[in-house]
Amino acid sequence: MTREELTKHILINPNVCFGKPVVRGTRIWVSLIVNYLASGSTVDWIVKEYPQLTREDVGACLAYAAEMLQSHDFEVPLEAA
Repeated sequence: MTREELTKHILINPNVCFGKPVVRGTRIWVSLIVNYLASGSTVDWIVKEYPQLTREDVGACLAYAAEMLQSHDFEVPLEAA
């Protein structure tokens, strides 16, 4: 998903949810959706629980998270061999 496509789904506004990334037109945090996916929830379940979201919105949340990981360094401690 291109950045232009992401902006159709994801909004960052300092006056909405303290500037956290949200799904456009909602106050649903991107991080909430990513956490649901990480804990094993399905896209179908998320859309059922949050009917204002589309499958594309959920995909955009995941794409946004991937984009953030590519653009920011996140240190993970290495295990000793």
